Amino acid sequence: MEPSWWRRPSTLPLMLAVFALLIVVVGGSIRINDAGESCPEWPTCFGTWHFDISEEEQAAYWEANPDQEDSRGEDHRYTVFQIFVEWFHRMLVGVIAVPILLNVLAMRRLRGTYGSRVERASQISALLLLLQAVLGAVTVHFDNADWTVAAHLSLACVFTGGLFWQFMAMRIAEGAEWRFLQAPMAFLDAQSKRVHSMTAAVGLLLVLGAWVSSSAGGQYNQSCSVGFPNGWPKCQGSFLPSLDGPGIFIQMIHRSGALVVGLVLVLGVSNLRMASEQKAGSAELVRFAEITTGLWLLNVMIGGSYIVFAKVGDFPEWLSLLHLVGGVAAFLSSVFLMFAVRFAKNQNRSPSHLGEQE
Repeated sequence: MEPSWWRRPSTLPLMLAVFALLIVVVGGSIRINDAGESCPEWPTCFGTWHFDISEEEQAAYWEANPDQEDSRGEDHRYTVFQIFVEWFHRMLVGVIAVPILLNVLAMRRLRGTYGSRVERASQISALLLLLQAVLGAVTVHFDNADWTVAAHLSLACVFTGGLFWQFMAMRIAEGAEWRFLQAPMAFLDAQSKRVHSMTAAVGLLLVLGAWVSSSAGGQYNQSCSVGFPNGWPKCQGSFLPSLDGPGIFIQMIHRSGALVVGLVLVLGVSNLRMASEQKAGSAELVRFAEITTGLWLLNVMIGGSYIVFAKVGDFPEWLSLLHLVGGVAAFLSSVFLMFAVRFAKNQNRSPSHLGEQE
């Protein structure tokens, strides 16, 4: 009899992936609370290890460290809550390091059961976490420049995706009877590139969204105006606005990217559905693709709602955070589809010990 889910070794990377998603959400909260520079240095915060820092203490720190002055000017001050959000984000990264290390040690001990690829996956996750911490320091150093925010989010998603891969590989080695593993080899070979293209498109859109939201400190969110329909789906009252201003240009890049990705997903699902012929295994893969496309569509509506329900100078930032979560969910859903195709191909090649396979 198979042990309860919470006693299976494969539960560890799954819980780590959930923890990583929590870190991503808290990271998004930093932006919507305008707390990106609330800890001017790394790893300490205003020279301390806590978050309860008064405005007087902030002023004293900046006077003693003029090179760390906030980009908003020497008179800008942060609330304790803003500092706490940044501090909490860093604390979570430190906390997850402990189970990540335990994951490496456990996979070394269980190498005979799950294989060398799973062991290497655990080691890569540890390396990615270290790189993520370094990139976090770079983000602080460059005062949340748009490219650092995009890179930080991208690496976090790769880190989370790697943990999902480890979980899937371990569950298959434990004997999980997932129906997508029965997909015909002819279907998998024919659709593999298409699935990879869908994943790449969603990932690119996620990076683009992070870049757009952090450009000019996030001040381009009202470049297309607000409300329906002038702000969304139109931009400044037109579907083809003038691109003279950088804000409108960046907004239209994001919207055009979302449209192109939508076409890739819709056409991809259509082709997958026709090729699957509702056969065992392939139908499940089509369903994963439909879920990814559904999440994309939902996130488009959330992004539009952010503009529609906004007022000039007053945006519903909780919708911005939800938009981030939706983008990450769509990307991880597409990654799950890609991994499912690869595991199914490995199953077709050799039904033996899958812990040694990709």
